[in-house]
Amino acid sequence: MNNNIGLKSFLIRMFFNAKMAFSGLMSNLLRTSLTVLGITIGVASVVSLMGIGEGARIAVVNQFESLGQNVIVVKANEAFFSFPVEEHQEILDRVSTIKYATPVTSSKENIRWRRSRGEINVIGVNSYYPEIKDHETISGKFFSSLHVEQRSPVCVLGYNVAISLLNGRSPVGQTISIDNINFTITGVLSQKGAGNADDIDNKIIVPYTTSLKLNDKRSVSEIWAKSLNNEDATLAIVQLGRIYKQKIEGRTLNPVEPSENTDEMIGEMGVSIEKVEMPIEPEPEPVIPPKDSIFSSGEDVITITSLNQLVEEANDANRIMTLLLGGIAAVSLLVGGLGIMNIMLVAVSERTSEIGVRRALGAKKSDLMFQFVLEAIYVSILGCIVGIIVGIWLINIFKSNGFEAVLSLEAVRISTVVAITSGLLFGVYPAYMASSLPPVEALRRQ
Repeated sequence: MNNNIGLKSFLIRMFFNAKMAFSGLMSNLLRTSLTVLGITIGVASVVSLMGIGEGARIAVVNQFESLGQNVIVVKANEAFFSFPVEEHQEILDRVSTIKYATPVTSSKENIRWRRSRGEINVIGVNSYYPEIKDHETISGKFFSSLHVEQRSPVCVLGYNVAISLLNGRSPVGQTISIDNINFTITGVLSQKGAGNADDIDNKIIVPYTTSLKLNDKRSVSEIWAKSLNNEDATLAIVQLGRIYKQKIEGRTLNPVEPSENTDEMIGEMGVSIEKVEMPIEPEPEPVIPPKDSIFSSGEDVITITSLNQLVEEANDANRIMTLLLGGIAAVSLLVGGLGIMNIMLVAVSERTSEIGVRRALGAKKSDLMFQFVLEAIYVSILGCIVGIIVGIWLINIFKSNGFEAVLSLEAVRISTVVAITSGLLFGVYPAYMASSLPPVEALRRQ
């Protein structure tokens, strides 16, 4: 029974303390509004800036992911080095963790569609492109391996290219002229979106054998490969690095030396050559690069890149940027917290008479402490709510102007916790000062 009475008494005291805290804030609306404004600016800054950072991170990650999952790009960066067209088959044979591979050509070709003419980027690949790039056709079908073997004049259109030809109707079965050769359209790729998948929506895909024939080439400078999972892709990167390091070193570091028995070989063949003595100038010694120079200095002859690694690196970099933006914005919350403490200290000095009367009437230190802490928390909560609303409004403004921005629940959670915590911490000291005033001293100051 006594416990119930004590609990009821405690709840009544807390209710009246909360009511008095609210009355204390409403007694000076201008001061309270300025304090709320400080918290609002801090919360809105955190929500909007972290939303912009998170939107940028998602956009960059989506761009990389649109290039395909677990894709490995082997690219020659020097003009003197290229891959034979059979290189992709050797990769499949030697690296067990790679399931698909294709040579890749890229060129800009003149096209003609009925009476329209122009230039467009043309990509040459084999029939494994849809599996490697995780890119399906929405109309027709992708060309087959038989088309690749026979160098058939067939092509698959990017989404935007197909839309522009027949105003949205499927162009499958129609012919389009590429470099004055009529190509049959076999399919249309699904839409990837502006800027995604290396802008594949605005390109045409043909068999790489046909592309090599168009450009009179016998080798390629790029190969795309694909593993089934991230672990296999990592292992494939290591194996490919070893394979191509040996190949490059074999080409650059093992020059063919002339035979010391050249004269004897000539004699054995029965060919007599009159020797003419001429002054011999010393030849400059060949400059042979150090063993590891191909991979350790300057631009690599070959780069082997995992798109998974690019996604992870971009994700990490943008997360750091988002956290930095949030940290910068959090300074505003700190300023807002200091504003709470400043305003609360002013309130204590102005309300000494109220404090003295309450103490004289029997109010405890805990009652005064709770009242002033509640005032700080009220200000923090109100500022936090308004700040979140303003932050969402700013994010929508950024999105309407073409910026990538999303509402980050993490940003809302962090700003809410920081705002309420700062209000609590910065309100404790003024509350302690108010509760520590002796009744006589408080009454004497009025």
